[in-house]
Amino acid sequence: MRYAISIPNFGDWADPRTMVGLAGDAEAAGWDGFFLWDHIRFSATPLPVQDPWVLLAAIATVTERMTIGPMVTPLPRRRPWVVARQAASLDHLSNGRVLLGVGIGEPEDVEFTAFGEPADRKVRAEMLDEALAIITGLWSGEEFRFDGTHYRLAPMRFLPRPVQQPRIPIIVAGYWPNKGPIRRAARWDGMNALFPYPTEGWAEKFGALVAELRAGHSDTGLPFEIFDGGHTPGEDDPAESARLGATWWVESLDPERYGWDGSTTWPEVGPLRDRIRQGPPR
Repeated sequence: MRYAISIPNFGDWADPRTMVGLAGDAEAAGWDGFFLWDHIRFSATPLPVQDPWVLLAAIATVTERMTIGPMVTPLPRRRPWVVARQAASLDHLSNGRVLLGVGIGEPEDVEFTAFGEPADRKVRAEMLDEALAIITGLWSGEEFRFDGTHYRLAPMRFLPRPVQQPRIPIIVAGYWPNKGPIRRAARWDGMNALFPYPTEGWAEKFGALVAELRAGHSDTGLPFEIFDGGHTPGEDDPAESARLGATWWVESLDPERYGWDGSTTWPEVGPLRDRIRQGPPR
């Protein structure tokens, strides 16, 4: 089991120097991963939001061991060839420590409709699948072209290839019991498993999810990761997650955990930093 921090780059926490310092604290405390959220607005409440790719580049320069990446990037509102370039560049800067978390994105109103982006979930799922085909095709370094419903690329070669071969790991996010994300995750390198609240019967649901992922995944010789998460210390049990098949525990430092009520008043960074410095729940 490996342990990661998931932190929204919003409000006062989003200050680039603050975020870089938190990442340094996380590596010193023994965390294995440090993941940022990827949103344009996050909510209708006007809050500072910083771009995750810029922050991750800075984090890469002050860490040496942790896996880093966006968790998750909503590919349907990003140009896949730009994400391919950003992720490959970050993989070089970090010496091969990048993970690419992807999904169709949420919330639909403030992240998609407000900008005139496609909000239909079926359309966004199609865009996500096409985007992943494009990104991995470009990462190959070989001549690649694409002619899909939503994207078209003329023949081209994209260089340099990522440090990690055959590709940067792709982790698909999705909510149980939606079948589309589970099937998609099984085709790639793992799943960031999300469960809507309340989570009664979680162990049974998580076990069923793991079984479905394993049944649908063809062994490629590459690691296949299953991410679970929550809040520790508390009622959440990383050991139980590991017993059921999780390979990563993601400690969610979501703002609601620290008392955010949806207003423009963002929680102070102190308690967040204290939890990071306590280290992972091994």
